[in-house]
Amino acid sequence: MSTWTAALGHAGIRDPRLREDYGAQRRLVRRFDSTAYLAVRLLLPPRLHPPIVAAVAFMHETDERVDSGNVEARQAALRSWDQRVSVALEEGGSDDSMLRTLADTVRRHPHMASRVKDFLAAASVEAVWTGSETEDDFQRYVTDYSLPALMLMASFLAPPSEADRSGPFHQGCQQLIEAWQRIDHLVDLGQDAEQGKVGIPHSALAEYGLKPDDLRSRPARSDAAVGRLINTQALLAGRALTSSRVLPELVEQEFRPFLRALFSLQELRLGALLRQSSDVLKGGVRPPVVQTVGMLARQFRQARKSRRR
Repeated sequence: MSTWTAALGHAGIRDPRLREDYGAQRRLVRRFDSTAYLAVRLLLPPRLHPPIVAAVAFMHETDERVDSGNVEARQAALRSWDQRVSVALEEGGSDDSMLRTLADTVRRHPHMASRVKDFLAAASVEAVWTGSETEDDFQRYVTDYSLPALMLMASFLAPPSEADRSGPFHQGCQQLIEAWQRIDHLVDLGQDAEQGKVGIPHSALAEYGLKPDDLRSRPARSDAAVGRLINTQALLAGRALTSSRVLPELVEQEFRPFLRALFSLQELRLGALLRQSSDVLKGGVRPPVVQTVGMLARQFRQARKSRRR
């Protein structure tokens, strides 16, 4: 793995202040998702480390701003943030470290201007979201919000032929983020229930005689039903994940280990969910560390071989 300083050099980032700004986003991403951060640093070409870190940090910050408080407060937060982002991109800078890195990333990678615009528009969905009533509602949420969020990062890997965003790469990303979102909703089920925003469609809960409040109060009669619900939702996630397996074959060789690692991480999370289904409402379901490290090591060896070629 190259040093962060070397990665900044590969990306052409020389200005000392900007280098500090990118470093701040690096620390943020490493703190909130250390496994994904490690996958980026180990498996992608160093020139992409700074812009992808900047994109992921921006996605996380936006999500945090529109995910707290009542709907009115979340919408107000989004309007304010949208305005600040727009000014930063128009002026090419900001008094905010994160927005300076975003503006610099957009300047170096012009395709990101439309991706940022799409994501901010999509964030209006998250700002009013309180759960999905039906499977169709869930699918719209994935398409309208989760996919634009993923594409902030995935667009760096997309083949040039997919500029119209309607080809197999885009469709594969849709399947990947559907699986990822279903797994997130299962992992966060207990926490989401406490906050009154269960991500699993309420119609799916009803199939097992459950309501969102049952997941918060956890009556004894609901335990078996919750287990069956988790198994069904995990099966749907697994199907979506399988459908997205075409993605690595659609990108340049140097990006394939990273995409394979994303799949493997979701597979490990699914396995942990099924093994620890009785603990889902308590939180803390995580894939085994040894298996995760081993998987990243295998993909790192593949990435090194690709670069030597």
